[in-house]
Amino acid sequence: VQLQASGGGLVQAGGSLRLSCAASGRTFTNWIMAWFRQAPGKERDFVASITWNRGSAYYTNSVKGRFTISRDSAKNTVYLQMNSLKPDDTAVYFCAAGEGSLWRTRRDDYPHWGQGTQVTVSS
Repeated sequence: VQLQASGGGLVQAGGSLRLSCAASGRTFTNWIMAWFRQAPGKERDFVASITWNRGSAYYTNSVKGRFTISRDSAKNTVYLQMNSLKPDDTAVYFCAAGEGSLWRTRRDDYPHWGQGTQVTVSS
């Protein structure tokens, strides 16, 4: 499994960014795709997850109503649309893949990871 994340950048508070994660190496039916983020000096934290086949989504509380996770099965790509960005959203964002339930939020629940993409939100 290969995951390639892209789309990070520098944005002002209140702005938007869309991250992409291109997945390859197998079929992902029944898999869960997720986004995590890691700020400097902090743990890697769960942001959102989505089921590949039905598109059901789950979010951490701090991003509910601002972030939207989605997937395009034809392109084997998962997206994270981030709106109303805040300086606290500044982090390296990672996409991850694994099998199991939608509500898996631990880093160890996901065996496959992409490289990170930096998101910086200025105040």
